[in-house]
Amino acid sequence: MSNDIFTNKILKGIGVSSGIAYGKVRLLERGKIPINKRSIKKEQCDKEILKLKNAIKHAVDELNAIKQTLPDDEMRKHSFIIDAHILILQDDFFINSVINTIKADNINAEWALDIVVSRFLSSFENVDDPYLKERGQDIKYIYDRLVRILVKGKSSDINNFNLSGKVIIVAHDLSPADTIQLNLNNIYGFTTDVGGRTSHTSIVARALEIPAVVGAGNISSLVKNNDTIIVDGDEGIAIINPTKDIKKEYIAKQSHLKAQRREFLKLARLKSETRDGFKMRVGANIELLAEMDIMERYGAQGVGLYRTEYIYLSKKQLPTEEDHYHIYKNLAENKAMEYITIRTLDIGGDKFVSSVKMPVEINPAMGLRAIRLCIKEVGLFKTQLKSILRASAFGPLKILIPMISGIDEVRRAKEIIKECMEELSLKRIPFNRQIKFGIMIEVPSTCMISDKLSSEVDFFSIGTNDLIQYTLAIDRGNEYVSYLYEPMHPAILKMIKQTVENAHASNTEVALCGEIAGEALYTPILVALGLDEISMNAYAIPRVKKIIRGLDHSYCKELLQEIMKNDSGKENNLLLRKEMAKMFPNDFIKCYEE
Repeated sequence: MSNDIFTNKILKGIGVSSGIAYGKVRLLERGKIPINKRSIKKEQCDKEILKLKNAIKHAVDELNAIKQTLPDDEMRKHSFIIDAHILILQDDFFINSVINTIKADNINAEWALDIVVSRFLSSFENVDDPYLKERGQDIKYIYDRLVRILVKGKSSDINNFNLSGKVIIVAHDLSPADTIQLNLNNIYGFTTDVGGRTSHTSIVARALEIPAVVGAGNISSLVKNNDTIIVDGDEGIAIINPTKDIKKEYIAKQSHLKAQRREFLKLARLKSETRDGFKMRVGANIELLAEMDIMERYGAQGVGLYRTEYIYLSKKQLPTEEDHYHIYKNLAENKAMEYITIRTLDIGGDKFVSSVKMPVEINPAMGLRAIRLCIKEVGLFKTQLKSILRASAFGPLKILIPMISGIDEVRRAKEIIKECMEELSLKRIPFNRQIKFGIMIEVPSTCMISDKLSSEVDFFSIGTNDLIQYTLAIDRGNEYVSYLYEPMHPAILKMIKQTVENAHASNTEVALCGEIAGEALYTPILVALGLDEISMNAYAIPRVKKIIRGLDHSYCKELLQEIMKNDSGKENNLLLRKEMAKMFPNDFIKCYEE
């Protein structure tokens, strides 16, 4: 079939790594490996268990070999992602789960692996946080590697494909191990059918500074080898077989963005202050210690949000106080950071393997999770709180409590923190008695009583991702209603404005850590709202700082007044785009019409 019908075809996805790439398509077609599901005799179980163990050893050897081939120190910093895959492969709980399934069900290794991994993946399905949901993909990548070894005797790493000449990779999916092996001498960029902004593959793409668009639907079925393609990692689009005129526009944009990136990095360590003197701290959202170097390079003043869920999800048992303490102490000892905000557990107990007995819930995203679980399971909560308090002796740590819906939860959390302080004092263990205590504002009820809550805490952190979802009653991960996810919806703006005003009336600081903080388009509105701090993906910081430094606070307040008069989020978005294109014409270039 001819691909002529796909001339200049635009596919929208998620831009996960900035930049423009233009070149020939190299399609990576692995295909799903069918597994043979066989029942076996009891005496054949040992043979299948040995086959499984050999496959695991082979997979670990492959991943270690990949680590050895990493070309430079910058890439080796990100080998922790491969280490995480190796740790899962070597995890006794994981291995024994498959072995026990082989023995109990008298089935072959491939089938047992499929059953166990399906069970693991189901635990991630109802995770509300997209960052954590993506961690399920790591399990899937491990499964794919093991199945290929069990069935074919080897995996199909990207280096097994003959990649000659400069190409753009198009695939259904790429694993972090694939991405970290990309030879930048041969590859301009990549685009995939599936994936999210917070996947480890996307993190590696940003570290490589290679343009990438994921979640582009069925792009791998629409292209063939040697088609031409444009990948725009800023706008999150891929264009199949662009016309000469479109190609010319994008080559110009590509040249501009390369110069812009160099300029941004020069700005990274400058103050985040408007031309008329309004200051707003800019921090980063992270999950792993290995991300600290990236934060410093891109100019973060502090950690606005340190997610702790991976500490639980990466272990077969509940993490101990020492497990937590080791991580938080390492964070606290980083003297380049002015502050480090640690968010306490923000998932339900059904998402990790432990002795915590959880009820079956129809809607766990709104059920027994986060502070609700911590208040019910006080021992679980105290383990984490005491480790944060102990680490606070080494640096400027702050405690942030998620999923607060009312004042009773805040007061109970404070009581438990006080109990932890008393227990540490009795043991003469040092900690910071003045440690800052804050809550997430991500449920509409907290916005409405923010005047009451502000007198109970040192700071608020507005989580716009959940606040928007809960206020507008939409799931942004649902393709049928994601178009309703509007950060500039009048209701959202009113709630944030009211929250900031109520907090400042009580001298309570307000941060914002949702994804909109990293969208430069929204920067003037966040400045106008008078936020004390915003935090985002570290790679977004230099661009946002540039916008802040080019604005006047007085202008931003006037713009907010105009926007608050409008009736719809789409109208506000359009107004913002026009204004920003006028004020920063070189920073808001678009080569296509929506």
